[in-house]
Amino acid sequence: MDRCNLIIPLSLSSLCACHTHRPSSSSSLNTLVLTRTASFNLGLKLSRGVLRGISVNQYRAEPDRLDQGVTGEEVDKVANFQVKGDSASERQQKAGQLKKRIFFGVGIGISCGGVVLVGGWVFTFAIAAVVFVGAREYFELVRSHGIAEGMTPPPRYLSRACSVICALMPILTLYFGQIDVSVTSAAFVVAMALLLQRGNPRFAQLSSTMFGLFYCGYLPCFWVKLRCGLAVPALNTRVGRVWPLLLGGQTQWTVGLVATLISISSIIAADTYAFVGGKAFGRTPLTAISPKKTWEGVAAGLGGCIATSVLLSRIFSWPPSYLSAIAFGILNFFGSLFGDLTESMIKRDAGVKDSGSLIPGHGGILDRTDSYIFTGALAYSFVKTFLPLYGV
Repeated sequence: MDRCNLIIPLSLSSLCACHTHRPSSSSSLNTLVLTRTASFNLGLKLSRGVLRGISVNQYRAEPDRLDQGVTGEEVDKVANFQVKGDSASERQQKAGQLKKRIFFGVGIGISCGGVVLVGGWVFTFAIAAVVFVGAREYFELVRSHGIAEGMTPPPRYLSRACSVICALMPILTLYFGQIDVSVTSAAFVVAMALLLQRGNPRFAQLSSTMFGLFYCGYLPCFWVKLRCGLAVPALNTRVGRVWPLLLGGQTQWTVGLVATLISISSIIAADTYAFVGGKAFGRTPLTAISPKKTWEGVAAGLGGCIATSVLLSRIFSWPPSYLSAIAFGILNFFGSLFGDLTESMIKRDAGVKDSGSLIPGHGGILDRTDSYIFTGALAYSFVKTFLPLYGV
């Protein structure tokens, strides 16, 4: 090191002389010695872990700064400045995504609330539109590389025809009052089309198409049966006595409307409490299908769903007993949970994060409605079959 310190001043004086005189062999030698010495000092500094984030070329371009030495504080300042810049941009991006998510979420919530209150054909056509888009997303997932690898997806023309059939199912449910015959007929026609197609029909085509009719078409029809089919006025409730004439008066405050409001509110509460509880206390993964879900989040979601169901049952005076309200909340929670897991399984096999990009900040229609697909059928069965058995 002493030898290097003796050579550096000589090299600096030679460099200064180079500005006024032509370089000689000695000055070239001195420059070479300087370069080697600078490289030696640079290696020592690098070995100490001081020069993080500083390029070697920068020091070759600034020999004076290299000779003077760079302290660890200067390097840390540069590194910290770069990290802070990156983290600030990431925070801004996340904040923008959160604002977009909240904005569209509130807009969707208000719109859906109005549609549920109006009911009738407005509610039915809204369900049909959602079903059509959801069916299109489902069949696109089936055709994705992750699922289509190793199987033959249904033909595209048949997928589009099935999307239209799924959209017609809620309308036929409201018009005829039931959907069994329509679903059976549609399934038979689709199966015949698959079996009679050119080439070699595969069972994977039939199974994925039949499940699409069931998942995207048949199950959502129960929301129409729940909201519009249970048209018995709930006149014994306080809210029913003051229900506005603009929305049909007391006769339109029906058991189906009350059950639909409680079920949808319970699902929203379950998703919200599960998200907050999982973020705050989540430690134990629930399943590999959805790695972000935890048992702690499930417990929080179940508690929030039951609490919401009981609270609304006291406000709406339906169902009359605490036990039936708790059972209704538990049913809604497990319906929403397994609906979410089913869609997560489809997306995992498809190798995608979202089912679509229709709703900014939320993904596709299936991403927003997966918790409701099974719940409508469970809620309708609970109100239509379970409660009458116990005289409620």
